[in-house]
Amino acid sequence: MGESTVTTREGHDRAAPHSVTDDTAEGNGHVVRGLLRRVRTPRRPRLWFEILLIAVSYWTYSMIRNSVPEQKAEALRNADWLWKTEHTLGIAVEESVNHAINSVTWLIVGMNYYYATLHFVVTLGVLVWLYRSHPGRYAATRLTLFATTVVALVGYYLYPLAPPRLMNGGDFVDTVMVHHTWGSMASGDLKHMSNQYAAMPSMHIGWSTWCGLTIFALASVPWVRVLGLLYPVATLVVIVATANHFWLDAVGGLMCLAFGFMVARLWYGRLPYALPKLVPVQGRGGPLLPVKP
Repeated sequence: MGESTVTTREGHDRAAPHSVTDDTAEGNGHVVRGLLRRVRTPRRPRLWFEILLIAVSYWTYSMIRNSVPEQKAEALRNADWLWKTEHTLGIAVEESVNHAINSVTWLIVGMNYYYATLHFVVTLGVLVWLYRSHPGRYAATRLTLFATTVVALVGYYLYPLAPPRLMNGGDFVDTVMVHHTWGSMASGDLKHMSNQYAAMPSMHIGWSTWCGLTIFALASVPWVRVLGLLYPVATLVVIVATANHFWLDAVGGLMCLAFGFMVARLWYGRLPYALPKLVPVQGRGGPLLPVKP
């Protein structure tokens, strides 16, 4: 009797052809991961592109903010509710701060100009410093600022809010109007160019805190780091003293900034300040060199 041939399951498994579909899927996965890695890797910023991007972004921000319906009645109701809430919390001291600082003419005039100018000057200055000295962290830190601003636009739309100087029944002093100082988009002839009922959240606080944290985290000179921390504190006093914001508007600005940091953390896998200072020239393994415009 002849021997019977037995084909084992193991043999079938060994003989099974390799799937082309599996190879394709694996290849696609490598391509996607490689693409994400390249996109997330800090790159050498281009000066012309950054100037254009910042200009277009600020123009878009201003256009959208000012195109949000003013919704005056709802904004005034929200201001009344917020003012009552602050009284309940025991933090409704904005009116006292406004009157006290308004009585010192040189101080309140300086604060009016501070409110109108430093919001832009310091923020742009920090961006330029990052571009030149911390190119590897520039894109992630800029993303934090942009994401903060975008979510603030949502806040302006969903929660119109009158500033203290415009609320019903309030005794706040509009310091720009009283002292005839230049520059505020919220008073005088310029008020028609800006949405008067977009006080929540305060981007003066969102942007100044972004600047302050960036300076504190990355500056090497101790007194400059201290100034970084003092900048958002001074800005908080200014926005209250000039009757442009409530304390809680500042809380809204900080919440927007927290969202901005979360977006950057999710995209880059680390907080912006933890990324390499310099830019890798040749992929992930290349040498780290300073940026050249």
